[in-house]
Order: sequence, then structure tokens, then C-alpha cells
Amino acid sequence: MNAFASNFAEPFTPRGVAAFARATFGRLLLTQFIIALLVAVSIISFLHDNCFPTIQQAIQNLPDTGKISYGKLAWPGDSPKLLAGGKFLALAVDLDHSGQIQSTADAQVEFGGNSVRIFSLLGYLEFFYPPDRYAPFNRAELEPIWGAWRAEILFLAAIATVVAFFLVWWILATLYFVPAWIFAFYLNREADFRASWKLSTAALLPGTLLLVAGILLYDFDFLTLVSFGFIFGAHFILGWIYLFAASFFLPRIPPLRKNPFRTKR
Repeated sequence: MNAFASNFAEPFTPRGVAAFARATFGRLLLTQFIIALLVAVSIISFLHDNCFPTIQQAIQNLPDTGKISYGKLAWPGDSPKLLAGGKFLALAVDLDHSGQIQSTADAQVEFGGNSVRIFSLLGYLEFFYPPDRYAPFNRAELEPIWGAWRAEILFLAAIATVVAFFLVWWILATLYFVPAWIFAFYLNREADFRASWKLSTAALLPGTLLLVAGILLYDFDFLTLVSFGFIFGAHFILGWIYLFAASFFLPRIPPLRKNPFRTKR
């Protein structure tokens, strides 16, 4: 029972994070994979609850004709028009980007005559339509496409999340492990480059669990976008805290023994 509790608490305590410095890569990868799956589940839940219903409603409100071709949106309906809106996402058509549609959603995607704009608290990003591509923008064509691909989109989002978090963890660990090794050296703790890299990777996991909690709380409307932004920033800081706190739980370097054959002067 004690061993099970210790293994379960490993990603949550500095002592448990320090244990990964001496653990096998397989054990570390398994723990990373489990936590990456938790992130994927939270993101899938968020997309399913906050994005997919809005997209479905927007497609149903599209006209029977409409397309994006030669870098322009052919729109037969009224403009500006709000297609659908929820807590997180709103979709609208405003051919002139006049700014008349001001939704209460945290993010608004606005389709203009030549470009699409994505609005949020930090401003907006603008992407121009490719001049050599065709895309349907009508209910008759998009509704069956959306119905056929919505499950696949969730599956691909889960895979992309797991792969992305592994890449981010490994990149950050590569940046962190030298400072971690130096810090452990001055603490007189046992940590070579290999152990410092594994320690740096494991130290990122508690912050990721905080991020999972933030996504779920934001999904269930317990947090605003601003509050979630603070949690997103705090999960990086928590990684640094665990990195240096776990160094104190690494094994001490044993003192050098005196040479018995050395003669006294």
C-alpha cells in the first residue's frame, strides 16, 4: 500500500520528481504518456463542449450557395451576420470587417470578403484567403463534410496534443537540464547530465497537471479567460519551482575517503 501511494504521488511532490532522476527512461515515458493523455482528454472535452456545437449551428445557418475561391468569399446573404455564438467561440460573416458584430465570446472568427480575422483579448490575427484554392461555404456541402469528419477531428486533436506535449517537454528539458545540473552541483548532490535531463522533464509534469485542471475549470465555466491565462502562465513557473525544489531530494555526494597509504608530514 505504501509503495502504491508513493508511486501515485511521484508527479506531485518534489521528492517524487527527484526519484525520476534515477528511474529508467521507460518509467518516465510511461508517466509522461499518462499525463499527456489527461491533457488530450481535457482538450477534447473542451472542443466537444465549447467549439463543436457552435460550428454545427453556424453551418446550419449558412445559405444554400456560397464559396471561397480566387481569394474571395462569394456570400449571397446579408452582411454583417452572426452565424453562431457561444461562451468561447463565435462565428460571423462581415464582408467589410466593419466591426459591427461584437459578440460576448472569448474568441470570434470573422469571415470577410478577402480574409478571415480571429479576435480575442489580445487583438486579432488576419489570414487572407489563398488565391488558388477552393473551399465550400454553404450548408449543402459543409454539413455532410462536418458530419463525416467531426469524430476524426477529435481523434487527430488528441494525437496532436500528445505529440506536441512530448516535444515541448523534451525541448524545455534540454534547455533546463544544464542549470539544474549546476544547481545540484553546488548543493553537493549526485546528478550527471542524464539524471539532470530526466529531472528537468519530470519537473514539468506537476505544472501540466495544473494546466489540465485549468482547462477543465474553464470548460465547465468556473474560470474566465483571464483567470485561465494566469493558470497557463503559472504552470511554467511551477515547473521551475519543482525543478529546484526536487534538487534538494537528490542523493548527496558521499565524502571522499582518506588515503590510508598516504604518509603524514
